[in-house]
Amino acid sequence: MINKNKIVVTGGSGRFAQSLKKTKCKYKFIYPTRKRLDITNLDSIKRFLKKNKPQSVLHLAGLSRPMTEHETNISKSINLNVIGTANLVNICSELKIKLIYFSTSYVYPGKKGNYKEYDAVLPWNNYAWSKLGGECAVQMYKNSLILRICMTEKPFMHKNAFTNVKLNFIFHDELAKILVKILDKKGIINVGGPTKTVYDFAKKYNPKIKKILNNKVSKYKFPLNPSMNLSKLSNLLK
Repeated sequence: MINKNKIVVTGGSGRFAQSLKKTKCKYKFIYPTRKRLDITNLDSIKRFLKKNKPQSVLHLAGLSRPMTEHETNISKSINLNVIGTANLVNICSELKIKLIYFSTSYVYPGKKGNYKEYDAVLPWNNYAWSKLGGECAVQMYKNSLILRICMTEKPFMHKNAFTNVKLNFIFHDELAKILVKILDKKGIINVGGPTKTVYDFAKKYNPKIKKILNNKVSKYKFPLNPSMNLSKLSNLLK
């Protein structure tokens, strides 16, 4: 029998999970080590989920930073972010367990901004492609929730910030408070903070942060406007 409100969290040692652990809510989160639940191993996943019988799996595990790793080590990116996610879909669908997947706002093209959940996607780097690869598997399983997220750590870790790149940064602790309010939803939801330039977001917390431009000759291969429309999230939180 599935245990209501019990949620298994993959990637429990990651940065966001540390904020989630401090968040009070009705859910009982379980944070298995990789040794106990290895997303690259179907038997490991099935054994752990059959034993614990959770209501849902919150899938945070995978390869994120450094983003250059997705360019230089494609196999690792695919194995963790694409195949690992597909493995979870296979077992969750078999055991009828809901799957909640952390994707990224970077799956959007990043040209016009204000992207809605049903807009066309076109990842701009290998990290985003790997997350979209995971999304493809999750989309096939209707008992699922995909969150396209734009999050960062507190304090803002960089010394420079783009003045001409708009997005929806939100700190981990703020995201955790939102997450526990929408875990019962399904489909795709954009999640983040108000649309701002990276500089305007960062200077609120670090007045001394330096301005930097992202342009065609810049070493940064970053789209100028991957900002998301958050209307759906706002309506759900009312």
